[in-house]
Amino acid sequence: MLAAIMIEDILLVTSLLLFLGVLASKASNHLGVPALVLFIAVGMLAGSEGPGGIPFDDPQRAQILGVVALIFILFAGGLETDRKTLSQVLWQGLSLATVGVIITAVLVTWFATIVLHFSWLEGFLLGSIVSSTDAAAVFSVLRSQRIGLKGSTTPLLELESGSNDPMAVFLTMAVIGLLGKSSASWVSILPMFALQMSVGAIMGFATGKAVIFFLNRLKLETEGLYPVATIAGVLFGYAATNRLHGSGFLAVYVTGIVMGNVDFIHKRSLMRFHDGLAWLMQIVMFLVLGMLVFPSRLLPVAGVSLLISLFLMLVARPAAVFIALALARMRFREKVLIAWVGLRGAVPIVLATFPYQPGLPKADLHFNIVFFIVLTSVLLQGTSLRMAARWLRLERPLPEQRQNPGEFIAAGKRITTW
Repeated sequence: MLAAIMIEDILLVTSLLLFLGVLASKASNHLGVPALVLFIAVGMLAGSEGPGGIPFDDPQRAQILGVVALIFILFAGGLETDRKTLSQVLWQGLSLATVGVIITAVLVTWFATIVLHFSWLEGFLLGSIVSSTDAAAVFSVLRSQRIGLKGSTTPLLELESGSNDPMAVFLTMAVIGLLGKSSASWVSILPMFALQMSVGAIMGFATGKAVIFFLNRLKLETEGLYPVATIAGVLFGYAATNRLHGSGFLAVYVTGIVMGNVDFIHKRSLMRFHDGLAWLMQIVMFLVLGMLVFPSRLLPVAGVSLLISLFLMLVARPAAVFIALALARMRFREKVLIAWVGLRGAVPIVLATFPYQPGLPKADLHFNIVFFIVLTSVLLQGTSLRMAARWLRLERPLPEQRQNPGEFIAAGKRITTW
């Protein structure tokens, strides 16, 4: 009886939190605040030090949930990526995802050693964690606020944010290994990066082709089983790639791109399903990460975290963008906008849970600083994205969304929306 009550309580709380997340997404459009901030706020209010009082202090479980959520967020982002547009910005996006990430990490490292008195390795761990822009944050802000950007800015931002996570993960894990006093060295680690990227790209392409092949030939009696098949394929691609020492995150993103640019059975319904699943993953992930944070632990590091965040937004990110895109045929104002849209989101927070596994002494400090950086990044950059696009004359009107012909509204009934 007690177990049944506990399960009912868990389901009740979960349903309420998910519903609050949906309302937060709706409210974000009216308030002009990115939904990600409201998701985190709901999680913090529900956490140990909030009115909800839900005890949660388990970075390992939060990390597992975050990884699973990122798998489906990246896959859904890949599904929406147009290959023709992608080919126009391929090398620019890869340059930002590699050179840009490294430059960002190095500059933040230098600044962290000054303001935090970190060692170079400790500073480089912080720089690596916050070095990548977040696909979930970028996709969410651009689409929820219906912001259109001129030229190739939007596909470049989406390609960068979807493909730079592997570099950040690689750098983070490499530094953790060095801090853990393992036998690894930078000389032995560097070849691993080439292996991870190449295996990730190959496995992503192969997984996408294999999923399409099976979807078109399974001839399942029930349409509802096709989403299950795609979920199985995506999870298999991520896990198998990691087993082969490749980048699982890159693999699922490439899988999405491969599938999104060819025709296969039930494609429209499957894309809508994975869009909804990606939103669910975003809500759950940010709620849990918000619950993991103790606001009382943020206050002591607020000042120094704000300094690092401002340095990241105003110095490190712009420097990385202009160096990585030095040879690109892009207007100056396009590069300025790309530099400003370097939102940090769930990926840095998830990566900030990794130092807890080997028990690094400053794991708590790294996590709290990263969390504060993410909050300020999404608040300042996310809320000012439309203003920056207009100021730089790069905003373009988006076409009106047409009602899907498959949606049914009963004749004679008027549907009231908020």
